[in-house]
Amino acid sequence: MNNTYFLKESLIAHRGCFDKEKKIPENSIPAFEKAILGGYIIELDVHILKDESVIVFHDSDLKRMTGVNKKLKDVTYNEIKDLTLDNTKYRIPLLTETLELVNGVVPILIELKSDAKVGKLEEKLMKILKEYKGNYAIQTFSPFSLMWFKKNYPDVIRGQLSCDFKKDKKPIIEKFVLKNLFFNFLVKPDFISYGIFSLPNKNVEKYRNNGLLVLGWTIKNNKDLKYAEKYCDNFICNNLDTIDYKKNNNNDKYWFNSDIFKMIDDLIMIYIK
Repeated sequence: MNNTYFLKESLIAHRGCFDKEKKIPENSIPAFEKAILGGYIIELDVHILKDESVIVFHDSDLKRMTGVNKKLKDVTYNEIKDLTLDNTKYRIPLLTETLELVNGVVPILIELKSDAKVGKLEEKLMKILKEYKGNYAIQTFSPFSLMWFKKNYPDVIRGQLSCDFKKDKKPIIEKFVLKNLFFNFLVKPDFISYGIFSLPNKNVEKYRNNGLLVLGWTIKNNKDLKYAEKYCDNFICNNLDTIDYKKNNNNDKYWFNSDIFKMIDDLIMIYIK
C-alpha cells in the first residue's frame, strides 16, 4: 500500500475554494489560488476533450458552467478556450496550467471524469503528471480505471470513490456492488473516498479499522463535519471559510479557523481585483 500521509495534512478544498457570491468559480485558477493561500489540499476534476487536451472541469457538458449546450467529448480546447465560467471573467483551465500554478505547494487530489474507454484519459493524465514534482493522488468511481492504474502505475496513490448511489440510475445490482466496495480486493485502493450521508457502511468501517484511509465528501458546514468525524479521517469540503476544525494526530497539530480564513479571503479578493 502506498503512503497516503499527505492526504491528511489539511482539509481538502472541493473544486478549490470557490465562492459564487464573490465570483470565484469552481475548478478555476482563482479558486485554486485561494486554496493555496489557505494551505488546503486541492481537489479537482479532469476530463479529456476530442483533441485529447485534459481540462479541469467537473461536468460532462458545458451547459451549467458556461451556458453552451455541448458535450466535452465533442469539442476541442481551441473551441472552448475563450468560454468563461459561471458569468465571470475566468476561463476553463488546462490541467497543465493548474499544475504550474500549484507547483507542489499543496497536494492535489485528482478525480478522473470520463466517458471514454478506460486507458485514454488515464494514459494522457500520466503523461502530464510524469514530470510533476508535487504530491498528488487520483480517485475515481470506476474500479476499472483504478485497476488500470494498479497494473500500469502501481506507485500512483489511488482512491476508490463511492456512496450509496440512491439518486443514480444505475441497475440495482451495480449500485449494490459499488456501494459495498466489492471490487476492492482487485483494485487494492490506497484510500476510500465516500459520501458522508451514505455512512455508516460496514464495509467502509471494516477497511478503516484495518488501516485504510477514509475521506468523506462533501462537507458543507460544521454540522456535516461533526457527523463525518465519526466515520472519516479527513474531509473534502465546500465553504471552508465557515468551517472550524481542530485535529491532533501523532502530536502534530493541524488547525483551521474561520477567522484566519477570512483574513486570507480578504487578501485574495484584493489580489484578483
